[in-house]
Amino acid sequence: MATTPELIHSYISAGLTCTHLEVEGDGHHFSAIIVSPAFEGKRMVQRHQLVYAALGDRMREEIHALSMKTLTPSEYQG
Repeated sequence: MATTPELIHSYISAGLTCTHLEVEGDGHHFSAIIVSPAFEGKRMVQRHQLVYAALGDRMREEIHALSMKTLTPSEYQG
C-alpha cells in the first residue's frame, strides 16, 4: 500500500497530541506542519524525535523523506 499524506497524518495524530497538523506529499517526499503543546520547552531536535517516536518503524519502512516544521501553539499563533 502506498503511503499517502492522509496516512502520515493519522500516524502522527495517533501518537502525538496536535492542535494543528498539515501533511502534504507526492508519495515519496512529504512535508508537515505540526503544532503540539508537547513541543513546549523543547529544542528542534527534541521536537523531531517526538514526531519520529509517533511514526515508529514507519519512518524507516514507509516514509523515506519527511520535512517538518514543528511549532508550539503560541509559536503557531504568533
